[in-house]
Amino acid sequence: MNSTTLYYIHDPMCSWCWGFHNTWQQVQLQLKDQLTIQYVLGGLAPDSNEIMSDEMRSYIQKNWQKIEKTIPGTQFNYDFWKNCTPKRSTYPACRAAIAAKDQAEKFEKIMINAIQQAYYLQAQNPSETSTLIKLAASIGLDKQQFTQDLNSNTARIQLDQDIALAKSLSSNGFPSLVLTKNGINQSIQIDYNNPEFILQQIFT
Repeated sequence: MNSTTLYYIHDPMCSWCWGFHNTWQQVQLQLKDQLTIQYVLGGLAPDSNEIMSDEMRSYIQKNWQKIEKTIPGTQFNYDFWKNCTPKRSTYPACRAAIAAKDQAEKFEKIMINAIQQAYYLQAQNPSETSTLIKLAASIGLDKQQFTQDLNSNTARIQLDQDIALAKSLSSNGFPSLVLTKNGINQSIQIDYNNPEFILQQIFT
């Protein structure tokens, strides 16, 4: 199955991706070295400095509550809504994953995890450049290089390419899994609490 690729379409600030984190880790552990796993940034919300509307804040908080009920063990820190000024903008966090990977491939997942931990557990705002730079330094990235790369044309082009790839794979929201084998794409259904359900589809 070495020629087979499993695409993981996600966004670092997607709350359902956070809920999927533990199950996804178990899936990857089982698939180690059996196929290629490629992360694809879907780009949930474009760059914006506009403060999030009350309606959107309410919608997202209700979504967090739904995820907590649907996926036992998933936690959210609701202090975020008191301590931060929310913006409906996830592209900066997406570019942060790209900028991290540019320094070393291993930093892609490390940065995504750092963003999720900061956002959902530590009530920090990954829509803010200052937050992303602080996280980059905390995980051992070259802070100056990261700062230059975060909003570079290279990062913006790569994000556009990822978004185009996600669309071409006909992904169904975030997170999505698409298996490509012998040029044929297969959408993998996700069970947020059952890694075996996902693995059975991959190996069928």
